[in-house]
Amino acid sequence: MPSLFIDAERLRAPNSGLGQVCLHLGRELVRQCTNDPTGQSWQLTFLVPKGRSGVFGDSRPGVTITYMEAWWLRKLWIPGQFDGWHCLHQDSSYLPRAGQGKLMLTIYDLNFLERVDYSEARKKRKLAKLQRKINRASVLTAGSAYTAEVVRTHLTVPESLPFPVVYTGVAVDPAKAPAELPANSPLRPFTEAPFLFFVGVVHPKKNVHTLLPLLEAFPDYRLVLAGPDGHPYAQHIREQAQKLGVADRLLMPGAIDEATKLWLYAHCEAFLFPSLSEGFGLPVAEAMTFGKPVFISSLTSLPEVGGKEAYYFENFDPENMAKVLHDGLHDFGQNTLRQERMRKRAATFSWPDVVAEYRKLYDQLATVL
Repeated sequence: MPSLFIDAERLRAPNSGLGQVCLHLGRELVRQCTNDPTGQSWQLTFLVPKGRSGVFGDSRPGVTITYMEAWWLRKLWIPGQFDGWHCLHQDSSYLPRAGQGKLMLTIYDLNFLERVDYSEARKKRKLAKLQRKINRASVLTAGSAYTAEVVRTHLTVPESLPFPVVYTGVAVDPAKAPAELPANSPLRPFTEAPFLFFVGVVHPKKNVHTLLPLLEAFPDYRLVLAGPDGHPYAQHIREQAQKLGVADRLLMPGAIDEATKLWLYAHCEAFLFPSLSEGFGLPVAEAMTFGKPVFISSLTSLPEVGGKEAYYFENFDPENMAKVLHDGLHDFGQNTLRQERMRKRAATFSWPDVVAEYRKLYDQLATVL
């Protein structure tokens, strides 16, 4: 019976990108192990936040499930022996002791290298810490080809170390979008007019201030910037909107729940994502699942998500962005097949496929000497 330890501690922030990865990977892994066509039994141990034991269900034929709740002592000692140990992100503090299990480390991004508020010394310390983890790993995975390239540029990856790209799955279901927003939602009166949509952390790397001039160029549209907005950058955007005279057509509701996000995907005219730095870009794939036109930057990993179906901001000059949006909306409206191609593109990022890839790697861990 292969035994596997999965670090799902980031479920402490279930609506974050990593929280969603932990949730959907865990669910799909249990489902596939339960229905393993080879008849092989699995022993899964999940590290979860306090109060989340049982999140992936109980043991059943084909899979034994155990939970450990994370607390500070777990960073020093976790009991048990495992064939494989999967850290679902590069910043995990929960690592196997020598001989406790073969490590698979997933790296989603090295975005800290582009942070202007980090000193060069701090970046070097973070790189050195990650290098030590890579040196311990038996298998390494990257969340995108772009991330793999950045890792190989700034860190040492032995040629003998398996280092495949495994993309993130998309879990949103358009059929689950509510028919309408709650009557007391502040979004409801605002979204009665056509609107453009962004969702993500409102942070300088997301570059969303470049979207404000689009409200000048498209006076019939409104703009929803949804997501955690505690960073000072969010206030900068509000001030800029006032200066441009478009504040009455900008709504920043902060973090939103899943149902509201699905409604916004379903009813927006287009999804905008001018991010400067992404390890993958899950919101883009989610919007494409709804068959929406997506307008994204051509930087980092985003072309891997959008492919030939997305419309790209090659630069962030206001006139250029307005032209890209104008031409793209026109093209999308004229091309009746574009919506279905969007959905097909998004369907290539499926959790069943992602977990099937990981299971092949778990088998490698069990056989690595």
